Amino acid sequence: MKYVIILPDGAADFPVPQLSNQTPLQAAGKPNMNWVATHGRLGLVQTVPDGFIPGTDVASLTLFGYEPQRYYTGRAPIEAAARQIPVGPGEMVFRSNFVTILDGRMTDFTADHIHQPEADRLIADLNQLFREQGCQFYSGVSYRNLLVLKDTDHMQVKCQPPHDIPDQPVDDYWPSGAGAERLRDIMQQAAQLLQNHEVNRWRRQQGRIPVTHIWLWGQGRPVSMPTLWERYGLRGAVITAVDIIHGLGAMMGLEYIDVPGITGYLDTNFAGKGQYAVDALDRFDLVVVHVEAPDEAGHRGLAHEKVKALEEIDRHVVGPLREALRSYPEWRMLIAPDHYTPVSTRAHDATPPPYCYCGTDIPASGASGFHEAAAAQQNNYAPKGELLIQEFINKKAQ
Repeated sequence: MKYVIILPDGAADFPVPQLSNQTPLQAAGKPNMNWVATHGRLGLVQTVPDGFIPGTDVASLTLFGYEPQRYYTGRAPIEAAARQIPVGPGEMVFRSNFVTILDGRMTDFTADHIHQPEADRLIADLNQLFREQGCQFYSGVSYRNLLVLKDTDHMQVKCQPPHDIPDQPVDDYWPSGAGAERLRDIMQQAAQLLQNHEVNRWRRQQGRIPVTHIWLWGQGRPVSMPTLWERYGLRGAVITAVDIIHGLGAMMGLEYIDVPGITGYLDTNFAGKGQYAVDALDRFDLVVVHVEAPDEAGHRGLAHEKVKALEEIDRHVVGPLREALRSYPEWRMLIAPDHYTPVSTRAHDATPPPYCYCGTDIPASGASGFHEAAAAQQNNYAPKGELLIQEFINKKAQ
């Protein structure tokens, strides 16, 4: 049996006025996704358990079949696994975003999608500044970076994801709890370094907004978990442009497939993702394709761009994989947004998103298509989202 899982990040949404009160999934021209929903099973799945902040980390962990209550310690340790960054005893790892805070508001949680050379230069200077304070920064992609902090055994902090407070005052969202004063001090020292940094002088000359702060969040310590081979006897691969899915894949024993030109944004190489996934089918039992673009459009409040991203996924990823799977005697395909990212709020939402899957021995739902309302009408609600993958592959975890 060949399995394909396609994760259109943040695709689920609420009706949008500028789309004639349709959701992006309803408005998008996506014949391949609709075919999967019509010819297979369609429903809603609880991806974010009660008590967890909705995000790609928790929701994707659930969709991959791992209970967040048992395996989730924070987003940053998962990303550290993707980059093979060592995290030792007594250390904690944080996401460290470059952000722009103006007039006390989270103006841009990506610092205008800071260019990689700019981010690398700032990370180098931050490491120089904090070289004797038990801090080690690691460059990631654009604004997405990591901090490994020593001497954190007694640290119990609460941090807010910056993408969940767009354009909002930040005064109520600084780190809190035991050890938070140290984090706030690090963030303040970094802000002083950034204030008149050469990178910001370049950006101002170009008419771009400055990088004003680092924002620490997603903290945690590493945790080990069984691989998909150990649980289900599946050898798999993952295609993604973001470290959170790359890291989860590494922890699950999936081989990472690097696709040229993928960005984690709206300009990503959709066609490359689809082609590399098709090419991987002969070598693996399971191929996972994650696409960040719908989530980015939602965070920026761009309804039409979100529709476009979904159409590109349908055309360049779902379509080619659907066609390729027909050459195998047995196959199944699952399409599952991890969570809602409504363009109205520009923040993640824990409302159960739709899912659909089709293939060998899956009866047809006859649904009108793949979207939130159609899924709600099917009466196929999965309240324990970590069990959905067992239903999809028809195997119980070992």
